[in-house]
Order: sequence, then structure tokens, then C-alpha cells
Amino acid sequence: MLGSLLLLWAGLLLLYFLWKTRRPKNFPPGPQPFPIFGNLLQLNLKNPMKDFEKLSKRYGKVYSVYFGGKPVVLLHGLQSVKEALMTRGVEFGGRPQGLLVNDINENKGVIIVNYGPSWKEQRRFAMSTLRNFGLGKLSMEERILEETSHLNSYIDKSAGQCLDPQTLFHNALSNVICAIMFGSHYNYEDQSFQSLIRMITENTKIINGPWGMLYDTIPLIRSLPLPFQKIFENRDKVKAFFQAKVTEHKETRVPGKPRDMIDCYLNEIDKRGNDGSSFDDGFMMVFLMDLFVAGTDTSSTTLRVGLLQLMMHPDVQARCQQEIDTVLGERKQVCYEDRHRMPYVQAVIHEVQRYGSVVPLSVFHATTQDTQVLGYSIPKGTMIIPNLSSVLYEEGQWKFPHDFNPSNFLNKEGEFVKPEAFVPFSLGPRMCLGEALARMELFLFFVTLLRRFQFHWPQDGGEPDLTPHFGIIQGPRPYRLGVRLRGRQSG
Repeated sequence: MLGSLLLLWAGLLLLYFLWKTRRPKNFPPGPQPFPIFGNLLQLNLKNPMKDFEKLSKRYGKVYSVYFGGKPVVLLHGLQSVKEALMTRGVEFGGRPQGLLVNDINENKGVIIVNYGPSWKEQRRFAMSTLRNFGLGKLSMEERILEETSHLNSYIDKSAGQCLDPQTLFHNALSNVICAIMFGSHYNYEDQSFQSLIRMITENTKIINGPWGMLYDTIPLIRSLPLPFQKIFENRDKVKAFFQAKVTEHKETRVPGKPRDMIDCYLNEIDKRGNDGSSFDDGFMMVFLMDLFVAGTDTSSTTLRVGLLQLMMHPDVQARCQQEIDTVLGERKQVCYEDRHRMPYVQAVIHEVQRYGSVVPLSVFHATTQDTQVLGYSIPKGTMIIPNLSSVLYEEGQWKFPHDFNPSNFLNKEGEFVKPEAFVPFSLGPRMCLGEALARMELFLFFVTLLRRFQFHWPQDGGEPDLTPHFGIIQGPRPYRLGVRLRGRQSG
């Protein structure tokens, strides 16, 4: 009797799952999902990019899979990504809800928060404040160049040796965003600074890993004492770090005379009063954490991708250095305007971003209303994954789609050009709000480093493994960076 009841119960569950995962009329096609796991068992979760490529070849530029019982639509290639994120940017401008990243951020901040009044307020504030603090102007340039000076001094001490670029560039880019947010600069060995970076890095790994996927797929396990609980412990410690900075600013600020991002946010809270807006201490904590993570991980990873490629292509490195020497001459310092006279350096930096595809699947989107893309019907609330890598490597859009080649950004006259398919910062209303900052950072860091140092693969470094480590932020596997002062041979 009990066995029959169990079989009946299992059968009902299977029927319920099959009904729940039945694709609606005119919904994008895709593989048949399995009970409980959906299509997850058909994907290599360590790096599903090749699987996504195969699915696109079979089902088209817009197709669907199931994460557990949830349908997910993937956009492949420039046409579908552009139509969804630009032409229908508001309709595809939401964020999926009920995931680990939502719970970490408590549905606040500026990156993960869903499309609506709160997001609009926070994004508008972030954009205007970054502009007012000199995004693209001299003051921001000075902040970045100050950090490049610290970085050069640190590398000088290790010239002729090998460095760990992951820690080094993470420190440097974190310091830039710290200067913007709360006016602080940290020594690279500072313990509180290293602890902050370590906790955020650990959280990123959990979100990227299998425990993050299980959290998102099986809600019943979320309260269990499993490894993903560490992410909330780290989150609370990071919030405490930023809370201490806010408390200090409240005691020392002069209203109306902001020194940094925290002062600007506090001024905004004062200005809004009790108008029912999203500006309060709780939103500010998540806002600051969003900026710190977004302003550190992508740019530092892009620098690591770039130097790895320059070590693999010493001819490209030498040509960059020749152009830098010609343009700068005896001048002590580069400036951002110099980029207009360095077409090859510009092409190399953009090729690093294209080939590295540091954010391969963008930040996941969701539909804010019933809509469509390439003729398919997409219901409101559907999770959308724009495959940015498929655009950055799309055949027909690039001269050398599968190779690292700066010629992808040069015309026949050797002038810098930027094809439409260059989308590392995504497109539309949700595109990366720190794009201008990132572009300035990458140019100033690359030029400053290449002007002073020669980078080479260490003799005892073994065979380079160029297979990327997949994740929300995709980067090269750990490697050591050989450094020499230019014009001087070191052992």
C-alpha cells in the first residue's frame, strides 16, 4: 500500500513538472528538461559556453533552457542581443528575482535591483555623481594616475623577478574605487584592505560555483548549514566595513561640500528628506558594495588578460611600446587625451576586452512585461541571458573572430575603429554604468606599465594554460608575471 502511494506521488510530481516545464505557444525552442534539474545535467557547469554554442547551432539565435523548473531564454549573436537590450531595452531591463545575488543584496543597490523607480533613482545618482567627480575629466585622471604611480613603485622592487598579477591588480583597482567612494588609499599589505578583498573574492567564487547554482535551483535547501551560508557571513562583515566609513563621514562631513561618493550620498539623503525615495542608509550600504565589486573585478581581470596576451605576443607588446615612446617622448606622464594619438595601443586594449570576454553572459536580465524578440513570444518575468561572448566572437562581425589580433580594431590606414559588435559593457539601459571609468583606467594603466616594464613568460613557468576560468567574471587561470625594467636585462 505504502509503495503504491509513493509511486502515485512520484508520478503526480513528474506530471506536475512536465506541465510546469511545457513551453508556452511561440516560446523559443530548446532541449527537453529533466525532472527537478531541468537542463542543468545537460550543461557543463564548470564552463557551459561550448554547450550554449551547440544549442544555438541546433535551435537558433534565440532558444530556451530550464534551470530547475524555471525557463531561461538565451540570446545569441548581435541581432538578438541588440533587439532585446536596445530596441526593447525597457521590456528586457528587469533583473531575475529569488536568486542568491538578490538575497545577498536584499534587493537593493544599483546592479541587481529590479527595473523600477528605485533602480532609476540610484542609477541616475551614480551616473551624475561620477560625472561631477570628473569621470572623463582631470580630477578622475589624477586619481588613477596616482594609483599607477604606487603600482609602478611596487613593481620596481620586484623587477627581474615574478609577480602574482591577480593580487597585484586587484589591489590597485580596488584603491581607485576606494578613492572615489571614501577618499582612502591603502597600502597593498594593509590587513583590513586584504581582508575586504578576500571576502568579496570568496563570495564571487561561491556565486559562480555549484553551491550558488544549487541555491538558485532548489529553494528548499536555502536554510540548511551548507557552504553557501558563508556568503552571508562575508556580506555582513563587508557591510560593517562600509558602515564604519559612513559613520566616520557623518561625523566629519560639511553638508553641501562633498569629498567623495559617501558624502554625496549623505547629501542626497538630506535633500530627499522623507519624500519616500529609495535613498537611505540601507540602500547606501548595498550601493557602495555594488560599486566596489563592479569597479574592481572586471578592470583588474582585464589587465590580467591583457598582460597574459602581451607575454604570448611579444611582437604586439613591442609595437605598443614603440608607439608609446613616440607619442610621449620625454614627457613624464601619460594623459587620457593621448589615446587619440595611439591607435595601435587603443586597438590592443579593445582586442583584450573582446578576446577576454570578461563578463561572458552579462548580468542576467528579466522581462518587465510580455514582449518578443526575433518573432518569439517572451512572457513577463522570464530570465534572459544575453550571451555577450557570442557577439564578441561572432563570425561575420570580426576579421579574426577566434584569434587575438589587434587588426580587428584597425582599418586599412591603421586608424582605430570600433565595430558595432564590440559589446563588453553590454547594451541599452542596463549597460555598465562604470564604462567610462573602466576605459580610462585600462588606457592609463596599460600605457604606464608598458612604458616602464617588459613583461615575459617566466622560464620556469611551464606550458601556458590559456583556457579561461569561467564565471560571472571570466578570467585567465593563475599565472606568474615575469617583469624586467625596459632596456635592462635581469636574470
